[in-house]
Amino acid sequence: MMQYIPYNIPFIAAALLVGVALFILVFKRNLIKIVMGIAILEAGVNLFLITLGYRAGGVAPIYTVTPEGIMVLPVPQALTLTSIVIGVSVIALMLTLVMYIYRHMGDADTRKSRLLRG
Repeated sequence: MMQYIPYNIPFIAAALLVGVALFILVFKRNLIKIVMGIAILEAGVNLFLITLGYRAGGVAPIYTVTPEGIMVLPVPQALTLTSIVIGVSVIALMLTLVMYIYRHMGDADTRKSRLLRG
């Protein structure tokens, strides 16, 4: 038997992740924490996308043999996989930039890194 999950719990979890990420992005000054906030924001958006494609009692959309009943939506899953790949590369790039800023400035504080302006 499939366990029943209320529809609003994943949406609430996604909203909490986005809220925590926005709090980190607005109020934290450390560049590493800002990158972590962006990663949490990405996780919240991915959870939201997967939740949009969920259907209670749905089966996997494999078309070799047409399944009976309703199927889950495959498009949000494909978008989420693409988002994960892009997100990993963007976070790696951000962490590389943070490492260069730390080596140059000696600190990962955003107030000090603003001195790098031309």
